[in-house]
Amino acid sequence: QLQLVESGGGLVQPGGSLRLSCEVSGFFTNYYAIAWFRQAPGKEREGVSCISDSGGNTKYADSVKGRFIISRDNGKNTVDLQMNSLKPEDTAVYYCAGGHLCESWNDMNYWGKGTLVTVSS
Repeated sequence: QLQLVESGGGLVQPGGSLRLSCEVSGFFTNYYAIAWFRQAPGKEREGVSCISDSGGNTKYADSVKGRFIISRDNGKNTVDLQMNSLKPEDTAVYYCAGGHLCESWNDMNYWGKGTLVTVSS
């Protein structure tokens, strides 16, 4: 079982950057793929990015490709999401989640409580 805690959310201007971090704890944490999801007001939750257990494979939603970068440090049990060139439509609550593979967004079984990102001038 995993426990995940997000941090790093806040208010940022359009075009700015923000770095989210997910602290992962529990058993065998390094054997799980970790993903970032987001849910904007009035919208369904969507997958943003995912990184495999080894960090060798990554996956991005089309809406964030070229702007967001996911990384993990298995020594520190953290998974970060570097978000650049932020747009107002990136405003959402961001969640990290853990599962076995990144192939399906539906494969995540463990969830954090989320951190709010607001992109506004």
